[in-house]
Formats: sequence, C-alpha cells, structure tokens
Amino acid sequence: MTQQEVSHGCGGEKGLISIDQALALILTHTHGLDTEVLPLSQALNRYLADDVFSTIDLPLFSQSAVDGYALASQEPIEAGAQFEVVGEVRAGQTVDVKLLQGQALRIFTGSQIPIGTTTVARQEIVEVLSTQEIRINEKLKLHADIRDAGEELTQGQLLAPAGQKLNTGGIAALSMAGVKQLKVFKYPKIAVVITGDEVAEAVECLNSGKIFDANGPLIQAWFQTQNQCIDLIHVNDQQQQVLNLFDDLKDQYDVILSTGGVSVGDYDFVRPVALKLGFEQIFWKVKQKPGKPMLFAKYQRKDQKQCYLLGLPGNPAAVYIGMQIYVSTLLNALQGQKIQPQWLNGIISHTLKPDTRERFLRMSAVFEQGHLSLKSLAKQQSHMLSNLFNANCIVRVPAEQDIHKGQILSVLFI
Repeated sequence: MTQQEVSHGCGGEKGLISIDQALALILTHTHGLDTEVLPLSQALNRYLADDVFSTIDLPLFSQSAVDGYALASQEPIEAGAQFEVVGEVRAGQTVDVKLLQGQALRIFTGSQIPIGTTTVARQEIVEVLSTQEIRINEKLKLHADIRDAGEELTQGQLLAPAGQKLNTGGIAALSMAGVKQLKVFKYPKIAVVITGDEVAEAVECLNSGKIFDANGPLIQAWFQTQNQCIDLIHVNDQQQQVLNLFDDLKDQYDVILSTGGVSVGDYDFVRPVALKLGFEQIFWKVKQKPGKPMLFAKYQRKDQKQCYLLGLPGNPAAVYIGMQIYVSTLLNALQGQKIQPQWLNGIISHTLKPDTRERFLRMSAVFEQGHLSLKSLAKQQSHMLSNLFNANCIVRVPAEQDIHKGQILSVLFI
C-alpha cells in the first residue's frame, strides 16, 4: 500500500495526502483502455488514439468565395470595365471553359473557377448590361474572392493529434476533409454502487428514518453530460452483500465507482471488502473538505486488465465534488489523457475564515472589469446541494490561512 498509517482526528490527522498528490496518483496508476474504430458520426466526445492526417487538399480545387463573376484580366480592373459573359457554372458542376482576356463567367459560392480566371467580382459591384455583357462598377484587385486549392489543408497535413477530444467543430472539420472513421479510445465500462440502508423508495418510507437518494440521480446525470452509460446498483450496508457484489463487478467492469461506506464506521465495508478481494490500495483519505474519506484502488484481473475502484463518501456534496475533480481525471486517464483539471484564476470578493483542510467551495463567478470575480454561496455543508442552482464553479481554498478580499484563488467551471 502507498497510503501511510492514519491516526484519529479530523482535518489535522496524520497520513492524509494532498489534493494534488491524490490526482497525481490517479494519473500514475491508471492505464489507457483499448481502442476501437468508429464512424465519424459516432465519435463525438471521444479521444483520438492516433494522429489523423488529411488525405486531400482543402479546398479540393480553386473556387469562388462569393456569388458573382469569374473574370480574366491581366491587370487590376478599373471601375467601368466591361466583360463578355460566356457562360455559367454552379456549385457542384465541373468547368470545361477556359476564359480569355476580357471574358467572364457567371459563378456562385463554392463553384470551381475556370482556367484563365484572375479575379472574381462579387455580384453587388456588377451591372448586367445584357445576357452577354457586364460592367464592373468598382475598382477590383487581382485574385479577389478566390479560394485557392489547398489553402486550408494540403494532402498529408496533420488534422488532429492523438489525444484530441472531438467536439462538434472537430467532427465538422474532419468531415469536410473526407474523414469517415477514426481510431479512438474505448469508453470504460462503469458500475456505480450506491451503498446504504437509508435510501427511501417512496415518501411514505421517510417516516422510518430513511432519506431520498441524491447520489444515484446526480451521478447518472453527470455521466449523461459525458455521453457515457453506467450501470447503477444499490446495495445495503451488509458486509457479505458488498463482498459478493464487488467480487462479481471486479471481473466485468473497468471502473467501480461507489458512494458511502468508505470511512471507518461500523458499517463502512467498501475498503475492507476491496482489500479482502485483492484490490491494491493506492490512497485512502485526502486532506480536503468535503470528501476526505476517499479511496482509490485497483485490481489486476486474470486477463491482465485492471479494474479501478474509486470510493467516494456518501454525502452528496462530496460526491458532486468528487465527480468534477477525481472522476473526470480518472476517465480522461483511461482514454489516454493524463492531465489534471485545468484551473483558472479568480479574485475572491470577500474574506473567508481558515480551515485545517483545503476546501472545495461552490461559488458564483462573474467577469467584472476584466477579471473573474468570485462570491461564495451559503449552505456549503457536505449534505447540502441546494446552492448548486446558483453555483457555476468550484473554487480551491488553501488550508490554514485567512483568505482576504482580492486574493487570487483557483477556479474550475462546472
């Protein structure tokens, strides 16, 4: 085990690792998953496993950037110049016309320009004198409004590097370059385990000491925003049930994400069960608030592949923070991206009292006078979520220091 012995106490107990250490350990001990080839239409939000190179020039041919007229003239065109119209070409048509000096061809945006074209006149500056003659009413430079073949991309040019996440713009750019399929990292197969006897299934159950489950819907909704599917499972706080479940899951899933049962209580069985089943503990407990009793472990299966266990505390605010910071880091690492969350700088608009642990606070951030202004929200306790209606970021607050108005803090938009 890499985790040091932990003594009793709260934020100041010995053996707690820092947030940055925990994130680094996740990246160090997580290996990328296998790859698969997908049609471009199914590759949104995936990470590329290989570099992608253009197989064509883009544009494929020189073309018009506007609706207008292709002109043949060896000199810049003066206002009042007249040209003979010898035909028309629409977008998608091939051109078999060669323009001679003083000739013009009616042309449209994206149309291939004919041989002999030296410039294009947009239709707004063209006066039609007859079906065969036009006059240019403004001075026109040579090569105006011509898109040259290969001016954006040339054959063999790098389109997107391995590791690139494919957003909608990337999908469009690859499609324009004729890419039809891609090698990407597979999505992990994920089991989400909600532990606890206290979950109520209906309002009438609340009188028996139970509560509604926020963690299951929270996690399911978060993964929906990531375009990933999960299997959601509830299990009671009974050691044998937890043992049987984890024993089954470890051989079927890439990731087991659990909530609750990860601290030191009489009914916290996630860690002892994991160790009994052969999981290697990478770390347990992080010096942060909320979410201190967090577990990260891995199990090597007989097929030499890994099952990763990330055990989050049961309080929903700790789960929310864990998803935004640690689960996202783990998922990225599984898809070849070993990067920590990308923090921005913001300026706190008020003072904050110190705490023995580094804190993740839900805040509201707005741009004011050229900087990001941060305002903390009420109801930050780990069992509370209602301030998420107003929060748009998570802010890291250093431990054991007074935070003064105007101080710079690290911000992660959510």
